Amino acid sequence: MKALIRLELTRALRNRKFLFFSVLYPSMLFLLIAGSADSTTKVDGTGLTLPTYMMVSMASFGALTAVLMGNSERIAKERESGWVRQLRLTTLPGRGYVLAKTASAAVVSLPSIVVIFVVAAVVKDVRLDAWQWLALTGAIWAGSLVFAALGVAIGYSATGDAVRPITMIIYFGLSLLGGLWMPTTTFPQWLQDIAAWVPTHAYAALGQAIEQSQAPHAKDLVVLVVSFALFTGGAAWLYRKDALKA
Repeated sequence: MKALIRLELTRALRNRKFLFFSVLYPSMLFLLIAGSADSTTKVDGTGLTLPTYMMVSMASFGALTAVLMGNSERIAKERESGWVRQLRLTTLPGRGYVLAKTASAAVVSLPSIVVIFVVAAVVKDVRLDAWQWLALTGAIWAGSLVFAALGVAIGYSATGDAVRPITMIIYFGLSLLGGLWMPTTTFPQWLQDIAAWVPTHAYAALGQAIEQSQAPHAKDLVVLVVSFALFTGGAAWLYRKDALKA
């Protein structure tokens, strides 16, 4: 399995388009959204300035891009090309393929998080305590596993031709409803009520709680844990279903 993880990492790091959208694109969006914002105006209901608030949102968005977009389309194409079928003939257990995909995607998501933090600190003078930087990195990195599992599930549920539009719809829906592009406080109340149960909203809320030096809300943790269980369970079921067809 270690060899497969190394192979997946090498392929991802050689994909310039993937690296652009997962690492540089979120930083560009951060500068576009927070570039002209001052360091005193607070986002309603958070006590955070817009640059500080959007730093976590864009770091979460970058990690989401890396693990969701990277996993789903690649898995669907590997299924159609017969690569997954060939791996099943080796000693690699079925769970090893899924774990390798999830682990490699999580590793690739780390640069997107770090780059956003560096840009926010250098360009917008975002300042946090050392423990907050470390806790933010760990929380956003670990939380990305939820969406890595979702990417695996999508990859096993769609064909190579259909996987991209399906992934894009889910990707943009999660980003918008989760408040990764704009604070959910700008939404109508009915949409805020829906957004509160979206996993990307809970994902970003973990980082925002750390910035506020507060403990994460239990509701956000429950949403993420339940989402992870559903996504991993769905991925495992779809993998077994796909294996029966082979």
